[in-house]
Amino acid sequence: MSTSADQALQPPEPAPAVEPEEAERKVPLPAERQDKLAEQATAFVTRVVESDPESDDFREAVRSAHQMGNASMRDAANVSNRLLDKPVKSMDQGALSGESDVSKSLLELRSTVEELDPSRRGNLFEPKKLLGFIPWGNKLNDYFREYQSAQSHIDAIIQSLYQGRDELQRDNASIDEEKRNLWGLMQTLEEYVYLGRQIDAGLEQRIAEIEKHSEHKARAVREELLFYARQKVQDLQSQLAVSVQGYMALDMIRKNNLELIKGVERATSVTISALRTATIVAQALTNQRLVLEQIKALNETTGDVIQGTSELMRDQSAQIHEQAADSTIELDKLENAFSNIYATMDEMSDYKSRALESMKQTVDTLDGQIGKARERMDRVQQEEAQDALESDSASRPASGLEL
Repeated sequence: MSTSADQALQPPEPAPAVEPEEAERKVPLPAERQDKLAEQATAFVTRVVESDPESDDFREAVRSAHQMGNASMRDAANVSNRLLDKPVKSMDQGALSGESDVSKSLLELRSTVEELDPSRRGNLFEPKKLLGFIPWGNKLNDYFREYQSAQSHIDAIIQSLYQGRDELQRDNASIDEEKRNLWGLMQTLEEYVYLGRQIDAGLEQRIAEIEKHSEHKARAVREELLFYARQKVQDLQSQLAVSVQGYMALDMIRKNNLELIKGVERATSVTISALRTATIVAQALTNQRLVLEQIKALNETTGDVIQGTSELMRDQSAQIHEQAADSTIELDKLENAFSNIYATMDEMSDYKSRALESMKQTVDTLDGQIGKARERMDRVQQEEAQDALESDSASRPASGLEL
């Protein structure tokens, strides 16, 4: 999996060697601080010039020149040794080493992504065959099952990368704190260097004046103070150069950690997203292939239906034309049909003639019967009326009688 130029990790340049004179320019002093240090140097030179070489003040001045900045140099040396050890540890034990959790997780993630890259699997749509000729499963289904089984492994790798990223961020926080402490020590060393330079310049300027009055004192100032003051300036410059280089080395480690943090972010976002996108595309292509196959099968079925229909239409049309060429009804059967119709019509006419006479007799018979029935009905009605009158007179009481 390739990365574009703007996404490639760029390691910072190694910390260059710092010359003592160059170290002073990297830790500048404010002008007001320089003025105060110049005043201290002038007071020290004046004290030396006015003191006798055998006096306690002169010996105290010599002792001060010998011990100037010793405590700061020791502190800076301890810090520098501790900090300069960090690049070595970072290469042997840190995130930059091949044995670190971050490096192992990045390598493992790359290996897993390459294994799951669908473009490396060839044609996933080819049927899988056992012994080269027996159909056996589907390559695409096997790929998706493998991707699903590897998902938990990928999640564990990502979690390990997140832990490594957090560790790098904690290291950078510690480095920033060390850089702040070292910067304060470098400023103190720069102040001692500036003070020593001012004392050196002041003593060298006053030696000619001292030599006019006392060669012994001039020699004592030159050998006991000027020499050691200049030597002390060189020692302070050397320690300052080492501290500046240590400071730059710390910044190099911090930048390396930042690049690794960006690498982890890209690995957990861009790389995983690219893998998931490739998988989604493969799945989408699979669905498209299935749809295309279904459409092809449907088109084949539709073609078969149309072809079958056309064959039926061809056969039916041939039969229709053949039937049309023949006579629709046989003439003998048609003549017999008409003969039957005529015979039936004649029979109907005879039946009606016979039926008229029979119907007349039936009507006459019914009229006689109806007359007899009507006479009987009249007689019955008269009898019922007479019975009703008799019943009414019998039920009415006699007038003038009381019961």
